Amino acid sequence: MASPSFVVKFSALISLFSVCFASRILTTQIEDPQNQQLLRYHNGAFLQGKIAVNLIWYGKFKPSQRAIVADFITSLSASPPASRSQPSVAAWWKNIEKYYHLANAKKPSSLSLYLGKQILDESYSLGKSLSEKQIVQLASKGDQRNAVNVVLTASDVAVDGFCVNRCGTHGSKNALVKGKNYKFAYIWVGNSETHCPGYCAWPFHQPIYGPQSPPLVAPNNDVGLDGMVMSLGGLLAGTATNPFGNGFYQGPSEAPLEAATACPGVYAKGAYPGYAGDLLVDPTSGASYNAHGAHGRKYLLPAIYDPSTSKCSTLV
Repeated sequence: MASPSFVVKFSALISLFSVCFASRILTTQIEDPQNQQLLRYHNGAFLQGKIAVNLIWYGKFKPSQRAIVADFITSLSASPPASRSQPSVAAWWKNIEKYYHLANAKKPSSLSLYLGKQILDESYSLGKSLSEKQIVQLASKGDQRNAVNVVLTASDVAVDGFCVNRCGTHGSKNALVKGKNYKFAYIWVGNSETHCPGYCAWPFHQPIYGPQSPPLVAPNNDVGLDGMVMSLGGLLAGTATNPFGNGFYQGPSEAPLEAATACPGVYAKGAYPGYAGDLLVDPTSGASYNAHGAHGRKYLLPAIYDPSTSKCSTLV
């Protein structure tokens, strides 16, 4: 039996990391009846209409690695044609619509994401150690209107706070386009393959904290990139429902619980600390996943907090 001091320390770690963006610490889903409105709407604007997701690749990535993320973005709006290819990434993303209806039931807005530009910075133009300000500088290379600009940093790039308290983050930036003020959303996700796969790529690597169990096989055979997709999925959910810091969230605005981070460590039914849930398993590769995507891809995506049921919704 664990000592009382260990239990206290472990509980403190869970509390600390479960509020971080794209956290991979293993906690149970929130089903407390007193948390009926866990995420509160702060009356802010949402992203609307057709929004380009521009990918800004910072550092060295193989074409095959870039394709994993590009196919994921395409999958958000393109369901696999065959019924056997369900559940899909598009079905997972459809959960976000509930937030738009909740914000304005009489006239809900809609959001359609599509793959925009891909910008390569393979020369490490800002070095291999980046600040938050430099992340925003890189994000500004994408379109600054009707866009979500995603900065993806390679495994040999360090970013302030990376692996210490976050795997990625999202925010927004004011921009002047043709004399008019606009605001674009941005996301940063780091490749944790060599830095902290036990933190940002669990369950495809043994966790840093908590119960130790054998790692699962990554669906795209790339622990770093499959971890990036998990983080990116959660951050896209947060960006859609809280793009400018005044949408749906709970807790402090600088480290809020959002649509995906309200369900840390939950990927399928039956999840509990140290166990991601009863995932689907590819009979050929042995890879674990919960969503089918474009071009035959498989992905593992986090649970989305369902505001209509006050529970974490999973695809499987």
